Amino acid sequence: MSPPAAETLKQEIRRKEETRTGYTYEEYKQTADWLLSKTEHRPAVAIVCGSGLGALGELLKDQMAFNYSDIPNFPHSTVPGHAGRLIFGNLNGKPCVCMQGRFHSYEGYPLWKVTFPIRVFRLIGVETLIVTNAAGGLNQDYKVGDIMVIMDHINMPGFAGQNPLIGPNEERFGPRFPPMSDAYDKDLRKLALAIGQELGFSEKIREGVYCSLGGPNFETIAECRFLSSLGTDAVGMSTVPEVIVARHCGLRVLGMSLITNKAVMDYNSEATANHEEVLQAGKDSAKYLEKLVTLLIQRIELNNNVF
Repeated sequence: MSPPAAETLKQEIRRKEETRTGYTYEEYKQTADWLLSKTEHRPAVAIVCGSGLGALGELLKDQMAFNYSDIPNFPHSTVPGHAGRLIFGNLNGKPCVCMQGRFHSYEGYPLWKVTFPIRVFRLIGVETLIVTNAAGGLNQDYKVGDIMVIMDHINMPGFAGQNPLIGPNEERFGPRFPPMSDAYDKDLRKLALAIGQELGFSEKIREGVYCSLGGPNFETIAECRFLSSLGTDAVGMSTVPEVIVARHCGLRVLGMSLITNKAVMDYNSEATANHEEVLQAGKDSAKYLEKLVTLLIQRIELNNNVF
């Protein structure tokens, strides 16, 4: 093929990619089938690790890991603190799969790519999704190192028409108009809070509302004040798109935010947020979240239904 012809073909491929509104069911299934053919693990629980929280994946026993770059159709993670590996294994006797690093719209991915792994998890038999993130604390009672069990969320990009379910609906996953009033499973929330108390984290365990923004910049003071006035307790740049897709395809969801920095709310403050601070705070406090997740998974009741 001549150089001009090759360049024309590349441009056509890029044009088609830019006009896509989602993966096909067959592409999800291709990835699911590939993973099932490469491992004997059949996970019932999936864990998504946020910034600085990838150590959760190292807790799995009898591990089998895949780099995202080796998995068909998988996007690549580009954010520092996200290893970019999918790990299969057992945690406290329960079969699990763990994402060491997630995808974000600020990396340049459309939301249907950001949420691609969630539907793949459904196709390999996952029933419960645990999503974790590093978040800024808007609630003035929160401290760095606190764990917030997510009770509800505000999908701020959704107000501007950014939603992972935009495009033709795939009925084999879920309905056109899925409810989100029950996005975060009540029983799992109660269990997480009870385990936090049991572990002696009563000073660190919270329950509140998470707001997702597009990023990648941290919020202005005016934005933080605005979000706080809406009843937001913690703010971040992830999680909500994954939760929406998970609920669309029938997964139970538990979300937890590790408060890694306090949002700047005072114009006289000299403090500023930065990603290095987030990663360090995550490293320092991840042990609490690890203990909570480990015990929680041991107590989760599973049906072992296959999609």
